[in-house]
Amino acid sequence: MFQPVKIAPSILSADFMHFAQDIEMIREGGAGYIHFDVIDGHFAPNLTVGVPVLKQLRKYTDMPIDVHLMITNPLVQLPWFLACKPDMVTVHAEALTAEGDLRKAVDMIHEAGSKACVSIKPKTPVSALAPVIASLDMVLVMSVEPGFSGQSYIQGTDQKVRAVVELARAAGTSPLIQVDGGMGLKTAPLVAAEGADVIVCGNAVFGAEDPRQAIADIAAAADKARLAALQKQGRE
Repeated sequence: MFQPVKIAPSILSADFMHFAQDIEMIREGGAGYIHFDVIDGHFAPNLTVGVPVLKQLRKYTDMPIDVHLMITNPLVQLPWFLACKPDMVTVHAEALTAEGDLRKAVDMIHEAGSKACVSIKPKTPVSALAPVIASLDMVLVMSVEPGFSGQSYIQGTDQKVRAVVELARAAGTSPLIQVDGGMGLKTAPLVAAEGADVIVCGNAVFGAEDPRQAIADIAAAADKARLAALQKQGRE
């Protein structure tokens, strides 16, 4: 059944001198989520926002917030972010490689009342999701290496999205699939056609002349590709 694609603007590309205005702007534009990128300078080469900003954001808006933790020690820091009551928390499989750690992180997120998402970097195989796929609310497929906004989409990510769909289907589940990195009018349709439900956009939204219209245009292009793919499969 067709479900419209949701756009999740990444605040990494927002204007922090006019943060409240930018949040209100994407709400008016119909954004489905706020994508809140946390990078610790160790897991990826950048240093961004943290708990104090998340606390203020949670007070300011009732929009769904997805906290994307690109950090080296998620089991230690997860409670800090979960205390802010985000709607979704995303952890990276690459930061939770010890046996049982990925499961522990997912359980911590659920026990705190948030939805759980696991992300994989471009070079990480989809099989890394297998131990927890049946428990996930969403999977995030990175289409660039974590770190900085404005990077170019890595070709072949659409096939990785398809592989996640197949893995989930084999496990009898259907988490949302999110894609982050180099997303815009040309690339969002590629991943939407293969099953992506949520598209993270940074510069494509906040760098646009009219961010509200950019959200609508990207969503429309993704929806068109998604519907065409479903019709081709006879599943509309």
